[in-house]
Amino acid sequence: MIRFVFVLFAVTVLTLLLVPFQLIGMAFGLRLQQSIPHLYHRIFCALAGVRIRQVGTRTSDTPVLILSNHVSWLDICVIGALAPVVFVAKSEVARWPVFGWLAKLQRTIFIERERRQKTGAATQEIGDRMLGGDAVVLFAEGTSSDGIRVLPFRSALIGAVHHALGESVHHKQITVQPMSLAYVGFGGLPVGRALRENVAWYGDVDLIPHFIGILASGATDITVTWGDAVAYDMSANRKQIARDAEQAVRRMTSAALRAGPPKTIAALPAPETIAPAPVAA
Repeated sequence: MIRFVFVLFAVTVLTLLLVPFQLIGMAFGLRLQQSIPHLYHRIFCALAGVRIRQVGTRTSDTPVLILSNHVSWLDICVIGALAPVVFVAKSEVARWPVFGWLAKLQRTIFIERERRQKTGAATQEIGDRMLGGDAVVLFAEGTSSDGIRVLPFRSALIGAVHHALGESVHHKQITVQPMSLAYVGFGGLPVGRALRENVAWYGDVDLIPHFIGILASGATDITVTWGDAVAYDMSANRKQIARDAEQAVRRMTSAALRAGPPKTIAALPAPETIAPAPVAA
């Protein structure tokens, strides 16, 4: 508990220091609005003892849509620590105390998943953000899982790819890159089924106790695997894009969980990047 209090205090100070700069960046459309969240998440992960190992390489192509599985609220911090990105989240997140405010400062795109008539507006905003230079991360399962299974990817919002192409006079293709998140260590131990709920935030798990547990542990190991980036044009089928990304993420997640935590792992701010290991289909 002493560690949790220390980390919470440090994160609070960090937040108060960086928020004014983020507000200025957002108000004037400065590049600062992209770099401040990236810096914030890197420092947060270092304070919380989140150790990230990267397999593969994030594409430098733009516009880009990143399709990922979703395991925990911590996914936001992990991905944000690796790259300046914006996220797509359900609209109720915007109303959460503190976390909703932070999500708005992250420039999150909020969508109403239950109202299909709103999907068009959401895909338009996603497409506009990609064309504006933002790398957009979509948790394509639509919810979080236990971290072992990868749920079916939803294709509706991937229509943003088509919107972005239709609106752009400079881009004939949009790059889609699958990404896998696998929590492989917690508190110095490999994550088996007994420790799964300590890292995975899903179902009826309460947020605050889970948040306290992560910060108090001081050691959470995660493997982030980048899949092959694929450029799609207007002829691409959104359902096929979703299926291809889902299969890739499922294979990468399975491989990372089988490998488990490495004997040595580089903590942020210098995450390790290695070539992807061959994975059987």
